[in-house]
Amino acid sequence: MAPRKNFRNQAKKEVKPAAVVNKNGVKVEASVAASGGGFSGTKIFTWFMVLALLGVWSSVAVVWFDLVDYDNVIAERAKEFRFNFSEVLQGKLSAYDADGDGDFDVEDAKVLLGLKERPVSVLLREAKEDYAVKEPDDSRDEATHPYEDENNAIDTKGELVEKAQPQQTVEESKQYNNQPGSYNNQPGSPETKETVQLRYNAEAESVPEPEADVEPEVESVPEPEADVEPEVESVPELEAEFVPELKAKKKKPKLLNKFEKTIKTEIDAAEKLRKKGKVEEAVRAFETLVLQYPQSPRCRYGKALAEDGLAEKMLSNDMLQKAIGTYKEASELPNATPDLIKATLKKRAERQQFLGRMRGALATLEKLVQIFPEDMALKNDLGVAHLLIGDNNSAKRVYEEVLATAPSDGFAKVHYGFILKSENKIAESIPFLRDGLESGDPGTDDGRFYFHLGDALQRMGDDSAYKWYERGHQRGHFASVWQRSLYNVDGLKAQPWWTPKDTGYMDLVKTLERNWRIIRDEAQSVMDKTTGLFVPEEENLREKGEWGQFTLWQQGKKAGESCRSVPKTCGLLERYPEATGCKRGQIKFSVMQPGTHVWPHTGPTNCRLRMHLGLVIPKTGCKIRCTNDTRAWEEGKVLIFDDSFEHEVWQDADSYRLIFIVDVWHPELTQYQRQTLSPI
Repeated sequence: MAPRKNFRNQAKKEVKPAAVVNKNGVKVEASVAASGGGFSGTKIFTWFMVLALLGVWSSVAVVWFDLVDYDNVIAERAKEFRFNFSEVLQGKLSAYDADGDGDFDVEDAKVLLGLKERPVSVLLREAKEDYAVKEPDDSRDEATHPYEDENNAIDTKGELVEKAQPQQTVEESKQYNNQPGSYNNQPGSPETKETVQLRYNAEAESVPEPEADVEPEVESVPEPEADVEPEVESVPELEAEFVPELKAKKKKPKLLNKFEKTIKTEIDAAEKLRKKGKVEEAVRAFETLVLQYPQSPRCRYGKALAEDGLAEKMLSNDMLQKAIGTYKEASELPNATPDLIKATLKKRAERQQFLGRMRGALATLEKLVQIFPEDMALKNDLGVAHLLIGDNNSAKRVYEEVLATAPSDGFAKVHYGFILKSENKIAESIPFLRDGLESGDPGTDDGRFYFHLGDALQRMGDDSAYKWYERGHQRGHFASVWQRSLYNVDGLKAQPWWTPKDTGYMDLVKTLERNWRIIRDEAQSVMDKTTGLFVPEEENLREKGEWGQFTLWQQGKKAGESCRSVPKTCGLLERYPEATGCKRGQIKFSVMQPGTHVWPHTGPTNCRLRMHLGLVIPKTGCKIRCTNDTRAWEEGKVLIFDDSFEHEVWQDADSYRLIFIVDVWHPELTQYQRQTLSPI
């Protein structure tokens, strides 16, 4: 028993460790816990090395994998998501799972730093969550509530942002050229967008175009009143009934087929990205949906809209051409709803017109009319497409069909009246133009129609023309009753008559007046009718008589053959770029025979001034009126006026009148504007 007791007692006693001699020869105790659970010196060193190696390898990883400090990344993301930074440090990093794999790792950091794109699946997931949580009202049935901008009428202003009632663009052929009031005028389009013209960039010229040549679009903007506003006593007050009535909203189209309603949440999520302007992400999202659901017309239509938006953002014709192709694909898929086919093909035609592919747009619209023969709006658009390629006869037949079915259709009426007037059927055109404008139908409130109705009434001797000019002015289409040009730059000084000093072109005026006899002699040398150098005026501006012209510069381009016939005159002008470089004007000789009367008319733009140098002027019988101020020419003297104001000419002498016309840039235009404005 004793040995056992001693054993117990011994176990209870503290055991002293043996003394150890260190490297300095000093005895020390090796402190070891009697009960265990402590660390030896070796263990502490081992853990220290492990931690050090982890730090080294972490540093190597940062350099090797091109990473940066996670602390900064986490801190920035914490601010973005409005999390408390202490929570981040506590390990709540699920919000930073940028690649959707359930944790926060190196790949997430790359995404957060912009070194890697976010997967489409994550974008769609977040869009769905945002769609469901933040905007429950936007998750309405697509069948009755499509998104805002997919049901626009054909053709835009300019801007790609034309939404309410886009207008047709592009220069037409001969009957629809850049004359004042021609069909392609686009009142309301900002002149600052002209550098875009029909195409997004200059490279568009290299895009293969199997169709007929199409000149660039000239955009326009309504001008404010001129600084000098002449009184027009004959303008009566506007009647209340002329104010267009607001039309009832159209029903929302149904764009989803039966299957697509089952994937509506996914479509809405991708569409949400597009609406928010995240067009790159929207394109990727719709591409994913198209891969998943290749037979879904709505997914492909969404892809086309996203590509269209991306084309606008990039100013890329190639991307726009891709969108045009995708629109076509969407319209040809089986199970596409009628409303989706209609919306898709209308957008396709609109974008084709924007690129200047008029015949392609015409074919698209013809297909639409075949599918929806009862839709008068589509037939109206088809008529416009014919007008834009100069096919007046086909357009006339289309509008006759529309009016036979819908005799009160205001859009068809103004266009039909426009065509009649272009055929010089002045009296017949008036009721169609007037009734169409009074209808207030969409697409009728256009400066061209006010212009042509007023012009037709003037030619019939009806002073109510000024009532319509006044209305056009009040509607923002004309700068004033007198100044009715449609291709305008805002803010330019506006007055009918100018002095040489006003223009700042004193040197040019002196050169013309000093050398007027040289200019006259050269003009007379080419006046022989047998040479055919003078051609008749072709703008339908004459009531009667003969009026011939011989052009040296047109739209800033020199007519080399003509200048070889009058080398001295052309040589005098070469050093005046304000004249020879005026892309919105002409330099030409003008000869008018006795008995000629030129109707009251206005030029197409406020961007130029017109100089008249008298060469051969009969003593009496020749005069020009600009607004309500009538003047006469003098040989060897220059008259200067702004031909965007109404002017009229009489030649009642007994011999011909010969003048030299020199158009110059408006002096207030900047050099940049002179370089970028479209030709007229």
